[in-house]
Amino acid sequence: MSIPIAAAITMFLVAVIPLAPTEPVLAAMGVLAATEHVSPLGAIVVAAIGCSLSDHLLYGIGRLAGGPALTRLRRKPAVDAATQWLIRNSTRWGVPILIVGRWLPAGGTVGALLAGTLRWPLARFTPTSLTGATLWSTYVALLGYLGGSIVSQPVVGLGLSLGLAALFGLTASVLLQRAHRRHAAAETAQLAETASTEQTLAAR
Repeated sequence: MSIPIAAAITMFLVAVIPLAPTEPVLAAMGVLAATEHVSPLGAIVVAAIGCSLSDHLLYGIGRLAGGPALTRLRRKPAVDAATQWLIRNSTRWGVPILIVGRWLPAGGTVGALLAGTLRWPLARFTPTSLTGATLWSTYVALLGYLGGSIVSQPVVGLGLSLGLAALFGLTASVLLQRAHRRHAAAETAQLAETASTEQTLAAR
């Protein structure tokens, strides 16, 4: 047995729409699976396919207007730090960075837009998207399943699962923003040192 058809359709529609609240809905599917004593595999597969389709929509937007879209998203400090980290590392590390980036604030959205902006070929982007979407969907669904297994009341189980997800996300966000500030400070110091050296040489 698996999750009900209506729940699967809802999960798919939410996952396909960019910026829709996929995480709480998928966690709820995990709680439902634990409550009904069924496998969460169906929810994972549906969510992964939906998220990957959403990635491809964002990839297309990135190819057409990636710059303005990324600028709009970067108004929030946490998302800006995630964007800077992805931009800084995606050129060097590529695929693994976009997969790991899903766990950052708006990381999946930013990563797909960035891949489109950088003109990644679909032969490279599609497997990356499917892998990342599958791993992330498994993580969220199993968090929900864990919450539903620990607590008999579905609402409490969902709250527990979302609380754990929020804690992980907050920790990642804080660490990322600290790393971003250190990187910015190092760049500023390097620029100041370079300017000082150039002034010294010009004075000789």
